[in-house]
Amino acid sequence: MPDHSAGAPGSPSARLLLALILGQIGLHGAMAGVRLAAPLQLLGQGGSALSVGLLMALFAASAVLLAMQAGRMADAHGYHRPMKVAVVMTGLGALLPLLATWLPAGATQFVLLGLAAVLCGGGANFGLITIQRTAGRSAADGVQRMRVFSWLGLAPALSNVVGSVSAGALIDLAGFRGAYAFLFALPLCAAVLARQVPHEAPPQPATSAGRRSAWDLFRLPGIGPLLAVNWLLSACWDVHSFAVPILGHERGFSASTIGLILGVFPLAVTGVRVLIPVLAARLQPAVVLRGAMLATGSVFVLYPFIQSPWLMGACATLLGLTLGSVQPMIMSTLHALTPHDRHGEALALRSMTINASSTLMPLLFGATGAALGVAPVFWVMGTAVGAGSRLTRRLKS
Repeated sequence: MPDHSAGAPGSPSARLLLALILGQIGLHGAMAGVRLAAPLQLLGQGGSALSVGLLMALFAASAVLLAMQAGRMADAHGYHRPMKVAVVMTGLGALLPLLATWLPAGATQFVLLGLAAVLCGGGANFGLITIQRTAGRSAADGVQRMRVFSWLGLAPALSNVVGSVSAGALIDLAGFRGAYAFLFALPLCAAVLARQVPHEAPPQPATSAGRRSAWDLFRLPGIGPLLAVNWLLSACWDVHSFAVPILGHERGFSASTIGLILGVFPLAVTGVRVLIPVLAARLQPAVVLRGAMLATGSVFVLYPFIQSPWLMGACATLLGLTLGSVQPMIMSTLHALTPHDRHGEALALRSMTINASSTLMPLLFGATGAALGVAPVFWVMGTAVGAGSRLTRRLKS
C-alpha cells in the first residue's frame, strides 16, 4: 500500500490528541444536543411529524453539501481557519434556537430551527473533517494512525453523552433556554482547545488541492474500493439502528428490552476502540476489514431467525465489535492511500458518502420493510456486505 502520508511528524502528543478529541466532543455534542432539543421543542408546540422529519434531514443534508469545502479549506489552510468556521457555524446553530424560545410558535420559529439544523450539521461536519485530517497527519505510520483514530473514535459516543443526555436533562430541569445556553457553550470550548493544536506551514501553490477535481482521487489505486467498503459498513450501522426495534417489536419485546439490545452495541464499539491501540502493531487493516465484513454479513443473515432477546443482545455485541473496529482501519488506510496535500478532500468524499447514505438509506429500508418485512432488509444487506468483502483484496496492508 503506497503511503502518501510519509513525511508526517512523529507520534502525536497526548496533549494534542486530547485537544482534538475534546474539540470534536464540543462540536458534535452541540449538534447532537440541538438535534434532540429542536424536534422536541417543535413537537411540544404542535409541530407535525413531517416538519420534524424535514428538520432532521437538514442536519445530514448540510453536512453533505459543505463537506468538500471543509476538506479543501483544511488542505489549503491547515487546522485553525476551518475550525473557526466550524465553531462559528455550530455556535450560531445553538444560538438561533435559543432566540427562537422567545418567539411564538409558527413559521418564523420553524425557519430559525431549520437554520439551526443546517448550521449545526454543517459546522460539526466541517470540524470533524478538519480534526480527522490533523489527527491522521500527526502520526508517522500506519500503526500510529490506527491508534490515533481508535482514540478519536471514542469522541462520537462521548459527544452523545455530553450533548444529548445533558440537553435532555437540562430541558427537564431548566427548560429549552437552559439547554440551548449550555449547548452554545460547547463550541466555545472547542475554540479554546484549538490553541493546543500547532499551526501548519502553508502548502506550496503548485500543490494546492483547490485546482483539481476531488473526483480525480478515485483514479488512485484503492480509493474507490475503500470508499465502497466504507459505504457498505456504514449502511450496516443504519440497518441495525432501523431494523432491530422493528424486529424486537415483532417478537413482543418490551421497550426496555429493545433499548438494552441497542445499548450493548455502542458499549461494544467503545470497548473494541479502547483495545485497538494495544493491538495496533499486530493488525493489518485489510485483514481486519475483510473479517469485519464477513462477520457482519453472517450476523445479519442470522438476526431474523433469532427469537431470544439474549441471543439478539449477543448479536448486537458482536456487531459492535466488528463494526467498531472498522473506522480506525478505514481512516488509517485512507490517509496512506491519499497524497499528503489532499487528505482533506479524501475525508470530504468519505463524509459525503456516509451522510448521503444516512439520509437516503433509511427511506429505502422503510419502503422495503413496509413491502416485504424487516427480515429481507437484514438478508439483502448481509449478503451485500459479505460479497463486498472481496473489495478488501484490492487494499494491500
